[in-house]
Amino acid sequence: MRSPDLTSPTSADFATVLHQAVFAYRQETGDRPRATAVVNALLQAEKTTKQQKIKYTFTSLLGQWRLYFTTGTRKLKKRGGIELGRGFYLPKLASAHICFAATDMVDGKGEIGNQVQLGPLLLKLTGPARYLGKKNLLTFDFTQMQISLFGRVVYKQQIRGGKSQTEDFYNQAIAKLPFFSFFLITEDLIAARGRGGGLAIWIKEDSPSGMKI
Repeated sequence: MRSPDLTSPTSADFATVLHQAVFAYRQETGDRPRATAVVNALLQAEKTTKQQKIKYTFTSLLGQWRLYFTTGTRKLKKRGGIELGRGFYLPKLASAHICFAATDMVDGKGEIGNQVQLGPLLLKLTGPARYLGKKNLLTFDFTQMQISLFGRVVYKQQIRGGKSQTEDFYNQAIAKLPFFSFFLITEDLIAARGRGGGLAIWIKEDSPSGMKI
């Protein structure tokens, strides 16, 4: 895995902004960079990774990450197509985590978990994943849903074909699957562009209870 060349002015700029955002979260201060600055930093990071042909390993993704910032996208009415949203920080009261685990490091096979918690309500989706190191691309599919209330599982069911979909997952074309294209991975954060075009930042965070797939 090779990190971005932070000696260039552009790389240094985006690194400073993103590290400031992480620091503000860790220290629970209100001194966060503006959303527009974070979006610009993400675009710079993405451009740098492509220009320098940086490759990240699947190992560097493993573990639990908390969604911290996202842009989403919006449709253009007159010209068609989409464009990035303005971007916003997620409030701590609405926690969303993503988790990656490996089942076969050689082939980049693994599992993904995605959970959102609003008060006592917890929604968790899990399924197979595969990391394509040459493209920094992680494809995935959610095949099981679980809902818990006050720590008690009240619903657990296979979705989207369940077991058969999981078994067939690795034979499907990338074009048919959702994916994240990662362009920055550090010990503190990961950043990616989703299939829909939006950008997002997740921060490394191991909760006391731990999220398990």
